[in-house]
Amino acid sequence: MATVLTGTALMDGAILVIAANEKCPQPQTREHLKALEVAGIKNVVVVQNKIDIVDEKRAVESYEEIKEFLKGTIIEDAPIIPISAQQRANIDVLIEAIEKYIPTPKRDPKKEPLMLVARSFDVNKPGIEPEKIVGGVLGGSIIQGKLKVGDEIEIRPGARIKGEYKTLFSKIKSLQKARKNLKEAGPGGLLGLMTKLDPFLTKADSLAGNVVGLVNELPEIYWKLEIEFYPLERLVGTEEERTVEPLKVGEALLINAWTMKSLGIVKRIGETVELELKIPVCIKRKERIVISRKIEGRWRLIGYGIIV
Repeated sequence: MATVLTGTALMDGAILVIAANEKCPQPQTREHLKALEVAGIKNVVVVQNKIDIVDEKRAVESYEEIKEFLKGTIIEDAPIIPISAQQRANIDVLIEAIEKYIPTPKRDPKKEPLMLVARSFDVNKPGIEPEKIVGGVLGGSIIQGKLKVGDEIEIRPGARIKGEYKTLFSKIKSLQKARKNLKEAGPGGLLGLMTKLDPFLTKADSLAGNVVGLVNELPEIYWKLEIEFYPLERLVGTEEERTVEPLKVGEALLINAWTMKSLGIVKRIGETVELELKIPVCIKRKERIVISRKIEGRWRLIGYGIIV
């Protein structure tokens, strides 16, 4: 679930997939819908999948279950598209619905560039000759502005080096989107950005959660966050829905801030909540963070916060 919540930071919309051969809602379906609500994603297309393995009666029953499940949610009026992913039936109708109900947002290309890092890689193969080693690769999405080959970039909060986090600086060597090399890239879609960074720093997603931009133009780095906390009424994702218990001073919470995951220790509870972070985050004020609590050995979504 933490991975799902991290991904929502890059999404303009979503497809909620529900199997026609299972009773709706399943606990996981409830949890994913609540994740969309908490993340503020309102442009959603609902997919009624596996329509090829049920009869007409069950298909209609499934459709009615889905409609009842969506009633009263932020996606109550979302289209429900019956498909068979295996047989590729109705995929054209699904694509048409995506085009209609998940419009491409208008973005200002003149704003300072901001890229959220979801993955990072070392693309060098074992045994490569030293002179042929290439720099580390960052993968993610630009959410505003443009980046171009040759730009000097800053990466925040950076990497943990000798026990402390240090901001990283590098240069863009190449850009790739949808397997095409670009001279510059703007918002939308996933982007691969090759840098001059030591590939040791980028291997195994070690820079996932970072923010990339031009030097001295990125948001602040925070070790503490003060938030307005908005709890869910009930837990989702469990067989029995339970009331979300109040926060407690000293408890550890998982927070998702853009694509960064960090552990936050509750230090103060009042009109706002103060969290002390184990891993720093680079983020803007007024942005939304998603909050989970460990319940029965698993992180469960309990609400969201707005940074003040």
